[in-house]
Amino acid sequence: MGTPYIRLEKDNAAVLLVDHQTGLLSLVRDIDPDKFRNDVLALADAAKYFNLPTILTTSFENGPNGPLLPELKAMFPDAPYIARPGQINAWDNADFVQAVKATGKKQLIIAGVVTEVCVAFPALSALAEDFEVFVISDASGTFNALTRDAAWERMSQAGAQLMTWFGMACELHRDWRNDIEGLGTLFSNHIPDYRNLMISFDQNHRQK
Repeated sequence: MGTPYIRLEKDNAAVLLVDHQTGLLSLVRDIDPDKFRNDVLALADAAKYFNLPTILTTSFENGPNGPLLPELKAMFPDAPYIARPGQINAWDNADFVQAVKATGKKQLIIAGVVTEVCVAFPALSALAEDFEVFVISDASGTFNALTRDAAWERMSQAGAQLMTWFGMACELHRDWRNDIEGLGTLFSNHIPDYRNLMISFDQNHRQK
């Protein structure tokens, strides 16, 4: 018997963007760099579209890990921003945990760099405190497929759900009729092939 279906609820979810730092991004080799950056920004755009509380955190940004991806800082100027002085596991930082719990949400959508450390450690820690954890696999990156797969297995065995940003957005949206143009625009901005669908839809819609 499998695990019961637990679906994302936009009124009960928060997004944690962990260590998407310019230095660490250079380590990501399990996904094409341009695609990875696009996926990270797509997740961020989805968080804004669904008005999900979003928390940004970095690890030792004055060192080789580098600063936060500038686009993320610009997208969330008012979001909690936790620059951890040294803790590798974000959950070991009291300010980060306080910010997470202050959202009042029990579902945590997590992505970061690198997958087996910056994503896995807080994901496992949150699961241990009875949060529901959803890891966005295509907005998390690491050295290679071997380390990625080991991290995915470790998190999934502990109860985390692995998703893509596209699957997350669809599950949160529930029904196309809620906002065809809004969701379509989100997808079109990050999936070139989807832009063709929206162009076709717009043309057919105008002809009616």
